[in-house]
Amino acid sequence: MTDVIRVDPAHPDAAALAHAADCLRRGGLVAFPTETVYGLGVHALDRAAVRRLFEAKGRPANDPLIVHVDAVERIHTLVSAVPDVVAALSARFWPGPLTLVLPRSPHVPDEVTAGLHTVGVRVPAHPVARALLGAAGIPVAAPSANLFSRPSPTRASHVLDDLAGRIDLVIDGGATDVGVESTVLDLSGDVPTILRPGAVSREMLRAVLPRVEQRSAAASSSGAMPSPGMLERHYSPRAPLTVYDGDAVARLVRDACAAIAEGHRIGIMAADEDRAALSDVERHGSRATIVYLGSERDLATVASHLYAALRELDASGVDRILVRSFPGSEGLAVAIQDRLRRAGVKPVA
Repeated sequence: MTDVIRVDPAHPDAAALAHAADCLRRGGLVAFPTETVYGLGVHALDRAAVRRLFEAKGRPANDPLIVHVDAVERIHTLVSAVPDVVAALSARFWPGPLTLVLPRSPHVPDEVTAGLHTVGVRVPAHPVARALLGAAGIPVAAPSANLFSRPSPTRASHVLDDLAGRIDLVIDGGATDVGVESTVLDLSGDVPTILRPGAVSREMLRAVLPRVEQRSAAASSSGAMPSPGMLERHYSPRAPLTVYDGDAVARLVRDACAAIAEGHRIGIMAADEDRAALSDVERHGSRATIVYLGSERDLATVASHLYAALRELDASGVDRILVRSFPGSEGLAVAIQDRLRRAGVKPVA
């Protein structure tokens, strides 16, 4: 049975978090909110507990975990070298949605790193996450609190949909803010490289780093992956999802109407600006479920609603999901496109 503790996200109850912290120290699995998505936490130095986490999620052992701590000073026991640039990056972006990949310490189990010589570390900003980490006093490995390859959870109810009965405890701190996973920046090589885009964009990092590369290729599923979230297909709803690239809303509408005429139930994810264009689809009533993510000029809102919308459409029982893209080469647009591309079947121009 999975217990649920509800807390005020801004001022979490210390006694409730003390119980959750004790569960972590004893090798339990605790889901908790971060500013990005809900994480499934486990004592990072407890090999048996880490293996139990992989089993609960159905996560392959070649997909490494990110280790969360409550202060930058705590990373020193986890890594074998701290480049000078970490001070500048942590001063600007921690606490926050940035993960740094650094050479690992021998104290970190292979189960956490997929046997790699590196480990991802992060100082989250969410008050619940910070208070929990402080109360536990241990490094906490925490991937997203979902079944592997499903859309990440941004609410406690999403965690329970996937993992009820598989984990020990869920701390319900309400909806998360960012809505997509942290940016992962690899500092273990010659050139800092973004392995997974997130809310900390390449442009933001360039304010600190003279050069930042962006890895675009997906990782092979056969070997150890350098970072979470790098499989070609990931974050996927149960219903097949098609992404419409560019200015393709008219094509989306035509395809939706044709599919409905064939007897399919269609889910659509769109921008607020698409309401007029989707009026023909809305006339089909129960055969079409449309979720508006927010304005195309407000990508922070779009990102925060993205995974919840995927889960909502799955729960509604649609046969297919059609989603318009949110094009752009900077900021959150890159992260949103990355998640949609990995969740989808194929893009339509």
